[in-house]
Formats: sequence, C-alpha cells, structure tokens
Amino acid sequence: MEGTNTPVTKSAAAKIVKRNFLEALKSNDFGKLKAILIQRQIDVDTVFEVEDENMVLASYKQGYWLPSYKLKSSWATGLHLSVLFGHVECLLVLLDHNATINCRPNGKTPLHVACEMANLDCVKILCDRGAKLNCYSLSGHTALHFCTTPSSILCAKQLVWRGANVNMKTNNQDEETPLHTAAHFGLPELVAFYVEHGAIVDSVNAHMETPLAIATYWALRFKEQEYSRDHHLICRMLLDYKAEVNARDDDFKSPLHKAAWNCDHVLMHMMLEAGAEANLMDINGCAAIQYVLKVTSVRPAAQPEICYQLLLNHGAARIYPPQFHKVRLYLVVSRFSETSRMVWCQLFW
Repeated sequence: MEGTNTPVTKSAAAKIVKRNFLEALKSNDFGKLKAILIQRQIDVDTVFEVEDENMVLASYKQGYWLPSYKLKSSWATGLHLSVLFGHVECLLVLLDHNATINCRPNGKTPLHVACEMANLDCVKILCDRGAKLNCYSLSGHTALHFCTTPSSILCAKQLVWRGANVNMKTNNQDEETPLHTAAHFGLPELVAFYVEHGAIVDSVNAHMETPLAIATYWALRFKEQEYSRDHHLICRMLLDYKAEVNARDDDFKSPLHKAAWNCDHVLMHMMLEAGAEANLMDINGCAAIQYVLKVTSVRPAAQPEICYQLLLNHGAARIYPPQFHKVRLYLVVSRFSETSRMVWCQLFW
C-alpha cells in the first residue's frame, strides 16, 4: 500500500544507535551521549572498529603475525575513544555510567592510551576512578612505559605520585624498567624523577643492559648521524648517581664498547674519566679500540682521531700485527688531518 513506512528491523535500529553513539563521541556531544545511555539504547562498553594507522589504540604480543589490513584499524570502547580525542566531558559521562575502566579490547587500557597521547587530564580522571596503575598491555608494557615523549613527563609523574611501580619490568622478552625507557628516548627530566623516587640505577633488562648502556647506545641518531645532547646528559646523570661504568651485557659489552661503536668521543671521555676500563673485551675478544676501527668509515659526523687518543691515553692496548687486516687503507684517506695521521702512527708502531 502506498504511503506505508518500511519497518526498521532490530538489527538496523541497533546499527543506527551505534553510529549515533560513535558520532557523539567524536564530536564531544556529551549531552547526546548521556541521553543515549540513559535510555539504555546501547551498552556502555560497546566495542567499535575504528581507523588507527599509528596503532595508538592497539597492542600486540611480540611475534604476532597480523594481516596488513588489521594494522590500519583497531578495536576500542567509548572510553578509549574519549581519551584518544581528548574529550574529557564524554569520558566523565561514560565513567558515570559504569564503563569498564580497565577494558583492553585491543590490548591497551584507556590509561595506556592516555599516557601515549600525553593527556594529563584524562590520566588524572582515570586514576581518580580506579584505573590500575601497573596493568600490563598485551605487549607487556605498563602505563609508565608508554610515557616516551617530553609532553608525557607530567603523566609519568602523576602515575608515580599515585603509586605506580618505577621498577616494574615489561612483561615481554625485553624486560625493561621505566628507567630503561626514559634513557632510550632521551628524557633527562624523567630519568632524574625516577631515580629520586626509587628507581634502581643499575637495573638490567633481559639482555643484561643497564640504563647507562641503553642511553649510550641511543645517543647516536643513526638516520641523521647526529649525537643527542639529551642522551649525553642522561649518561652524565647516571654516572653521578653511581651507575656501574663497567657493567657488562650478555655479550660482555660495556657502555664504553657502545660509545666506541658510535664513535662518540664525548661519552668515551666521560666514561674513561669515570673509571671505564679501556681493555675490556666483549664475547668476540674485541676491546673498544677495535670497535672504533670497525665503524670509522661509516660515522661521517664522528672524530675518530679523538676516540683513539682517548683510548691510548687511558691505557688501551695498541693494535698488534694479527689485526692489521681490520685497518683497510684508512691511513691514506685524504680527510684525515696531520693530527689524525700521528694518532694512526701511535696505533701501529
């Protein structure tokens, strides 16, 4: 019969409500969101599949294989989306309607997302409402491990002040503490804060690396071939906190080996002055001076002649004949100054 409206099926009506709910979250229309929840048209913990190319909402166990299309989208509840968009009003409405605060539909809780987004207001609200501070993501990281940028430092401080464990290691194959993470990403303010609040300076990860070793290795930005002053500052701080300068990882490498690998004369000088042993050998029998030899040609920003001088001045063994094959023809490279040639002469004669 003409003029008769086609009845809306239950499934179609549910889709419409879900779409309206999602639109309200995205636009921060907390009034509309509240009305939908009061009418009980949708479950407060409904999971949505949304675009997430940067994987802010997602966390996976190491070694998982995923189809490429899955990496472009993630599952999230309204709480996760409110934190992602920074919509505090919607977040409060959802929490007032008893949304599950520690839900992990795609491996992260809302608190993990808040820390990654460096949203301090959301962190405070979630902590006030009972979010678990030391909860692991599916990849084995706590909220503190997601504080990796200068803008997230205040989030990390808030978590520690509320009782987050500064020595809790990741629940994965790396087993790193928040101090390792801060050293890796070059956050000196956060390093100082963690140590002041009980972080173990010489804690080791699964590879037996200390935060000093981590900061030393990441002091070179490999893509730009530039050295990071923040990482240098962190190394100075850790040494002042009495970090063990000759700590060895599972390959018997000391922080000096890592500084030599980067051809970082600033850190080499710092460590040698702090008592680093110039002749410690790694699992392959290489001392720091062999590391400098290996990488000289691929460190355009480095000053290898200073590295050699430092090592020789601190008692490094000179190269002996069986190792001549590692030298190549660096002696005749035109870019070396007269001072450089004098250092090479010291090395081989």
